Amino acid sequence: MKEKNNKLQNPLTQYYAGTYEIQQQQAPGLQLEMKPKPDCGEESYRGCNKLEGRKALVTGGDSGIGRAAAIAYAREGADVAINYLPFEQKDAEEVAKYIEEAGRKAVLIPGDISDEAFCKEMVEKAYHELGGLDIVALVAGKQVAVKNFEDITTEQLLKTFETNVFSLFWILQPALKYMPAGSTIITTTSIQAYRPSEILVDYASTKSAIMAFSRALAKQLAPRGIRVNAVAPGPIWTPLQISGGQLPEKLPHFGQSTPLKRAGQPAELAGVYVFLASPESSYVTAEVYGVTGGEHTF
Repeated sequence: MKEKNNKLQNPLTQYYAGTYEIQQQQAPGLQLEMKPKPDCGEESYRGCNKLEGRKALVTGGDSGIGRAAAIAYAREGADVAINYLPFEQKDAEEVAKYIEEAGRKAVLIPGDISDEAFCKEMVEKAYHELGGLDIVALVAGKQVAVKNFEDITTEQLLKTFETNVFSLFWILQPALKYMPAGSTIITTTSIQAYRPSEILVDYASTKSAIMAFSRALAKQLAPRGIRVNAVAPGPIWTPLQISGGQLPEKLPHFGQSTPLKRAGQPAELAGVYVFLASPESSYVTAEVYGVTGGEHTF
């Protein structure tokens, strides 16, 4: 594994800052076929045993932000179960390789979290195969760009809310019986909760719901010693963008309207997911952490 470069770096050019070619994949998309491939810290993230002995479940752990979190958790000493759609098996197998190379146990759980019954099965499998469960990072999401509000179908609306919002209930309700004091829950909202795009009406609505959900649940679980926080990414280069999440004509200059003039890479969120899972954030709950390239989250 290449050592992390700790020298002073300009954030404008620290990661890829060029234009992206127009590319489309059938949803949910595969990271291994993207150009350029997202940087999820495969070669750069170096752990410091911040999560030694912990047991983590990461949804959307095959690619993008979930992949970056899963790799970082393993390199910090956690065993990791990742969930993903069966179509994404090739990406998931790569992540399992990185987890195992870090000397940790990898558990692969393919399935659709928009299905309530599967969510319960996933939690049981993660708990029993990991031998515990004390980190739940909910990263998976559905995003479909639609130019005209009238064209948002009921099918898309339901699937987006089931994947992004309902699954939080379906996963955490069975998971909480296994999570002891000191456990952490991390959800994934978005800059879209604060600055919604006109082409993402349904998606932005779910991200606002996730923020309210996280803050409310944090207050309820605080007396049990379980913390709940959220991460709000800005424009991050992931398979979500090239499989319907953005209009094709928007891809070449994706992220370049931010103050840092580029899209973010999943690796740039890994440290936040680690921080919120670790004892270093012991006095942090009901908080939302923005990683947005300078876009305001208020």
